[in-house]
Amino acid sequence: MNLKGKRVLITGGSSGIGLALARALAGEGARLVITGRRVDVVQKAVADLSAGGAFVRGVAADVAEEAGRAKTLAEAIAALGGLDVLVNNAGGVRAGRLEQTAEADILAMVQVDLLAPILLTRAALPALRASGEAMVVNVASGIALIGAPFYATYAAVKAGLARFGEALRRELKGEGIHVLTVYPGATDTPMMQSNRAGPELGFAREPAEAVAAAIVASMEAESFEVIRGGEARAKMIEMNRSDPAAVDARFLGLKPALEAAVKDHAAL
Repeated sequence: MNLKGKRVLITGGSSGIGLALARALAGEGARLVITGRRVDVVQKAVADLSAGGAFVRGVAADVAEEAGRAKTLAEAIAALGGLDVLVNNAGGVRAGRLEQTAEADILAMVQVDLLAPILLTRAALPALRASGEAMVVNVASGIALIGAPFYATYAAVKAGLARFGEALRRELKGEGIHVLTVYPGATDTPMMQSNRAGPELGFAREPAEAVAAAIVASMEAESFEVIRGGEARAKMIEMNRSDPAAVDARFLGLKPALEAAVKDHAAL
């Protein structure tokens, strides 16, 4: 896909991977609408991107809510005159033991990480079909490929998002809409600030800009997926398929330190 002039909507585009992706896409000549829940953060992101010469508009809305999705899509289409690319990037996490995780936090993860992307994509399909060359980009997580202890619900919803994308890609094959799934590893973003796990626990963080660059390259190549984490992550994924008991054993040794490091990880 040639991204120059493409009309792009990025949910959760006012910070983290979403903001880094907005910068990268602006550099390719895309026209952007970014969303976020906090008005001041959205306004600052729009000002920063506009200062660099990008065409960008902001929408303050919560895509986990029906009204927020409707507002997001309507304002994006009005500002851009249509839609070529939808990036489902908004997300939230609450780590910790399942029995100690509040029901409200579980429901919030299901709403923002899984239901919101499905329902927003469903609503956006008519506009994407009208594009003639469109794409849906779903930002999942490396935890969708290798389930990690203390992230049971997050792993479930992100894996659900990944399989949604795979099934939708096949459903839309030959109809002018491609679907790309992104599996970031630990990334240096505001969402990770309350996570104290480091490389020794499998959370080697990379800059959001590196993830964004990989997404842009994969959009241009119309790849099926982006998996971050390099050779170490690839080996872990293969081990998880061929010898899951070995992965279980590895996590068993890490459990006490990992639980202490992630018990306060919350961004909802």
